[in-house]
Amino acid sequence: MTTVILAEKPSQARAYAAAFAQSQKGEGQIKVADPILPADTVITYGFGHLVEMALPEAYDASYKRWSLKKLPIFPDQYKYLVPRDKKKQFNIVANLLKRADTIVIATDSDREGENIAWSIMRQAGIDLKQKRLFRLWINSLEKAAIREGFQNLRPGWDYYYRYKEAQTRQISDWLVGMNGSPLFTLLLRKQGIKGTYSIGRVQTPTLYMVYKRDQEIANFKPEKYWLLMADFWQGRKKFTGRLLPETKFKSPAELEQFLLAKGGSLGKQTGQVAKVDKEQKSQASPRLFSLSSLQTEANRRYHASASQVLQAVQNLYENKFLSYPRTDCNYITDNEYDYLAQNLDRYQGLLPNSAEVKEQMKPLKAEKRYVDSGKVQEHHAIIMTKTVPSQAQMGKMSKLEGQVYDLVLRRTLEMFLKAYVYEKTTALINVGQLTFKANGNVSVNLGWKILEGPVKDAQLPPLEVGQELTAKLKEQEEETKPPAKFTEGSLITAMKTAGKTLDDEEAQAILKDVEGIGTEATRASTIEILKKRGYMQSRQNKLSVTPEGTILCKTAEAEPLLVSAQMTAQWEKALKQVGAKERSQDNFLGQIKKFISKMITEVPGKIQVDQGLQEEAQTRQAKTAAIGPCPVCKQGEITDKGKFYGCSNYRGGCHFTLPKKFAGKNMGKRIVKTLISKGKTDKLDGFVSKKSGQRYSAKLQLEGDKLSLVFD
Repeated sequence: MTTVILAEKPSQARAYAAAFAQSQKGEGQIKVADPILPADTVITYGFGHLVEMALPEAYDASYKRWSLKKLPIFPDQYKYLVPRDKKKQFNIVANLLKRADTIVIATDSDREGENIAWSIMRQAGIDLKQKRLFRLWINSLEKAAIREGFQNLRPGWDYYYRYKEAQTRQISDWLVGMNGSPLFTLLLRKQGIKGTYSIGRVQTPTLYMVYKRDQEIANFKPEKYWLLMADFWQGRKKFTGRLLPETKFKSPAELEQFLLAKGGSLGKQTGQVAKVDKEQKSQASPRLFSLSSLQTEANRRYHASASQVLQAVQNLYENKFLSYPRTDCNYITDNEYDYLAQNLDRYQGLLPNSAEVKEQMKPLKAEKRYVDSGKVQEHHAIIMTKTVPSQAQMGKMSKLEGQVYDLVLRRTLEMFLKAYVYEKTTALINVGQLTFKANGNVSVNLGWKILEGPVKDAQLPPLEVGQELTAKLKEQEEETKPPAKFTEGSLITAMKTAGKTLDDEEAQAILKDVEGIGTEATRASTIEILKKRGYMQSRQNKLSVTPEGTILCKTAEAEPLLVSAQMTAQWEKALKQVGAKERSQDNFLGQIKKFISKMITEVPGKIQVDQGLQEEAQTRQAKTAAIGPCPVCKQGEITDKGKFYGCSNYRGGCHFTLPKKFAGKNMGKRIVKTLISKGKTDKLDGFVSKKSGQRYSAKLQLEGDKLSLVFD
């Protein structure tokens, strides 16, 4: 009897092997032995996805050349392939799986992990019904968690529909991309816009959210308004009050008219305290981190991108310091609470103010705000593992890894601390017939906020009803403000809430009723793809859409469902229904095909791109493709013209060119860049004599517009 444990990648396989009594590394596999394992057990692994969906040309060679006439592309059967650089490992895995009696799926415990494992098993051509199939489901790569997981393996077929959900997502994205990208690219080319424009089921509505925000900011017209405020003095202590009810005046004249009607005036006068209310309030610590809320917080504090945060928390998971990262849950179970409570002293030892923190501890009791087994479906919130890093290990973390670990450490420990308690004072002060309201907050007990840094109090001086105060009424000019640009953190929250304007705490509270776009595991990569493809850029932690992205968004508006975050969220909901066996794969893909067919029929008659955007895109495309400034005219850029390199300032009179091949040697862009910037290259091999055919070495030299060989 042979047992094969299928891990997602080498590092995961090594973590499993380290948890067992014996291990012996082989090519693409690790033989392991342990009392908790069957006698003949081996671990093998993928490199993430070993199997990918084939491109359209694998179905028909004519698809390689895009044509509107060939759309839509709806294969009867979908083809999968193993990339050339992964075939060796795939063959090792496939051979092991074929010989196995028992297979333990031990890829990441999520939808995509199922897809990786089942795709490999299907591509290997094995009869799964002849195998015993199990699933390892763990939240930590610690030795104890791994061993417990292998002692409590779950039935593998229980997760088959998670795979069907992932496969359905993969096919639907393929259908939208392989039909939408050629459609929009070819239609734009008809309007003179070069390049390839990528359409995606999730990436396009995500980009469109940023585009719409940019448009709101660009079209925003600030409006001035005036407020009536009052400064008050009690002795030397000054504080400010706002008119009650607060009123926005359209002009100073309107404010003055209001004052006349009330028998009031600007300037110094006397006020009298009419009412003083004091109320003690408490505030519980924030909810535990899901991946998206952790990405949002790390972006807010450290301006780290979503993908950087995901990589940092993934590294911390693989080093056994944090629990599984790709979770959308903000709760833990009693088991996690218990081990956290048992290790409190060790966690607190990592804090510089551990003594003060211990003073704020509350009696140990699991609270529903944080601990609720009923709300933990796949993975619990991101928390520390039992493995507490030493100072030496902390020193080896990257800067961002250290920051992320510290965020999770503090957020988790805050759950064990008392509530933040403060006294809120509200004072009503009459000035003639006008009433002003002043607020003050004073901390009574810092509680969990001791881990958040200094708390600024806004204290009112002691006030009593009937007390007279010196008052000064003043007009305060204000201006309406545009919405803020998206950051990667706020965009992650917008994706999670399908564009609803919520802060992250609100989003977490209503998440059970909201379907977002993308998943915890894919949102960061979606943002990264949009940046890499040049549709979106990040400057000073603020996201904006590029001219190419603007063209894509304006064009995609021709199919409203394509840019609708709400519609994409409905698709995500339908995908989850596939995973829950409430909807069939054919049903969902049928809807996607209807949408694509409608898009192909209707979009060509709707696309219009204005001339200004065309010119801006063309200029940007030229700069993107530029190798460097022209050494002759100094105004144009040297670009790849296809059969030669030439200056972009051709219409301005510069006819400078360089060949793609010189003296038998291919002229790559690196050589051209050196020539136009330095005028001369180092010695190069690969030149070929016309007479003898022999190869030789020489330097290339550019003087003015003349290219020549130089021999030392």
